Order: sequence, then structure tokens, then C-alpha cells
Amino acid sequence: MNTEDQAPVLFEQRVGVDGAVIGIATLNAPRTLNGFSLAMAQLLGEQLQRWARDPAVAVVVLQGAGEKAFCAGGDLHGLYRSMCEYRQAGHSDITANAFASEFFATEYRLDHAIHHYPKPLLCWGHGIVMGGGLGLMGGASHRVVSERSRLAFPEISVGLFPDVGGTWLLQRVPGNAGLFLGLTGAQLGPSDAIHAGLADVHIAEQQRDAVFQALQAQPWQADAQANRRALGDLLQGFASTAPAGPLQQHAALIDQLCEDDGLEAVVGRILAIDSDDAWLQSAVKTLAHGAPGSARLAYALRQRGQGASLAEVFRLEYTVALHGCAHGDFAEGIRALLIDKDRNPQWQPATLAEASAAWAETFFTAPWPADRHPLADLGRDDLMRN
Repeated sequence: MNTEDQAPVLFEQRVGVDGAVIGIATLNAPRTLNGFSLAMAQLLGEQLQRWARDPAVAVVVLQGAGEKAFCAGGDLHGLYRSMCEYRQAGHSDITANAFASEFFATEYRLDHAIHHYPKPLLCWGHGIVMGGGLGLMGGASHRVVSERSRLAFPEISVGLFPDVGGTWLLQRVPGNAGLFLGLTGAQLGPSDAIHAGLADVHIAEQQRDAVFQALQAQPWQADAQANRRALGDLLQGFASTAPAGPLQQHAALIDQLCEDDGLEAVVGRILAIDSDDAWLQSAVKTLAHGAPGSARLAYALRQRGQGASLAEVFRLEYTVALHGCAHGDFAEGIRALLIDKDRNPQWQPATLAEASAAWAETFFTAPWPADRHPLADLGRDDLMRN
């Protein structure tokens, strides 16, 4: 049977020495580059909880089916349909989009749980790892990239913002590069991904089977912390050095461009880059053609997220995401990219001046009291242990 006739996530348990179990979860939608759906999030969350509670499971592995991608992002088609239905019905309550409300809540809960998973969790980030894929990979205890890995937060091109904890992850990129990545959707190869703190180790793709065999041969212990150290040592045994990429090569320039003296100044400097470097040119083009509202929201979240806990960041992003589904540019961005495919989005607001700080402020208005937020319980307990 073709794997795509099976479940959207495949689960396997391999037994190693002394009966230790390695749980392997494989996102199984290679024709859509493993686009992350609500069904995937539900299945994966449930299985990760079971493995977290099973004393026989020593290590969990998360990977993607096919040769092209670990996960290229979220289920944009499903979200587009829900946004069209919401707007056609004339709703004004942002919670009335039931699909978007459930999708983002389920996805963000899963991403948060991965950050706090009680056992070693290895994410094999081969090929394309973008948007929702980075949400899954970002919190894993051990994150592998291979020679063809390409990581990015490309949301500005579809009228969203770097979500799935992107606010948290991008703040931790060295220097001012996190702001640059959020505004330009610039793609990172393996070395730059490690430099940015979005991955941990580079291993050649042809070594994947050997790594999995080594996982079975490893004498795992009952102590999760000891197993984390052992997994790190195991992966280093297969690691190789990838050449520095453009993020590192242009680090000084990017720090200067993104010195935070206001979004308008930062954007102006990026758009004025005069270089024949293809990576920088692509970054400029993406920002120039991206949604001004997305740039403003990414910047506003960066400001509000400073000093916030991971759980607080997810609660912020959830509120902003539902507003984006209700009246932002998200639907228009998906239409232009995937539905009509004219690649000519009509952004509203059309300029950064119109996408003012006051305009962005409305996206942070929560329709619930703080204690009734759908993600209010994040961070209170280790949800994978309950």
C-alpha cells in the first residue's frame, strides 16, 4: 500500500538493547511537503503523550515522509476555506471561525509540549522546514539538519507572521538577525540554521539509517537526562561541518540594518541594500512584495514578546492569529499563492505607513478574560505528564 493511502502520521516502535523502545513518528503527506494539518496535530499530540508515559520508551524521533521536506508549513488550504466561510457569514467575533480556533490551539499546544517533552526528542529536519515545520522542530531537544535542509519563517509572503513560537525563537537568534529573518523570510542552510539556534547538528542525509540503527544499539537508561546526554553524544559521532552560509557571512551588515530604531527605519535600510549577493537580493524582494501588515505584526510581537515566557508568547500569537484570520491579509496571501496562483496579492493595508502601530494594536485585543484564554493553562503544568 502506498504510504499516502495510510494515516497522516505513521507511528512505529523499534526495540533496542535491553528492551528499550525508540518511538518514531513520520509526518505522512509528501505530496503536500508534509503540510501540517489538524489531523496530524491531533494524532501526533496523542501519541507523544502515550510515549511520554510509557517507561519502555527511551527516545522519540520525529521525521517527514518523502525526500523533499520534513514539513513545509501548515494546512493553508483548510485555513483558507474556513476564512472564506467566516467572512461570507459576516461574523465579527474572531472566535466564530471554529476551524481556525481549533487548528491554532491544537498546533500551539503541541509545539509548547514539544519544548517541554520529558524524554529526548530527535527531530530530523531534512529538506524544507518552514513555518509550522519550524514550530515542531524548534522545541525538540535534538534537532538535526542535513545538506539539503532549508529553514525559514516565510509568513510575510502569505499575510501572516512568524507564529508557532516564532516570536520566541527569533528573539534568540544572535544579534539582530532574528528581526531580519522575520521580515524577509530569508532561507537558512544547515550551518546558518545551527548558527541561528534553530538546529543543533549537521548530519549527512545518507547517514539517517545508520543513526537509527545506532539508536537501537544504544544502551539507554531509565534517566531521561542521562539519555539526553547520550543522544547528543551519539549524534556528534555522525556529525560533519557544513560551510558557513550567508547569514553568518553578512552578520555585521544585518546587525547594522536591523538596529532597532523603529520598524520604518529598519525596513527602509533593508530595502535600500545595494548588493549583487543573490541571498540578500531575495530577502529584499520578499520584503518589498510581502504584506506590510505582516511586517508590522512581526515587529509588534517582537516588542511584546521580550521577557515573556514561552506560554505567554503562544497566547499572544494565538490571539493575533485569530484576528489575522478574521480581518487580516492571511486569506488574500493564500489566495494569491495557492488558490488563484496569480502571485499578485492586494494587501490591505497596502503600505507600512497604513500598517501603523495603532493598526496593529487591534490584533492584540483578546475576546476572553485572561483566565479564559483557550491556552490559559500552558506553562502551569507539564501537560505531557498529566
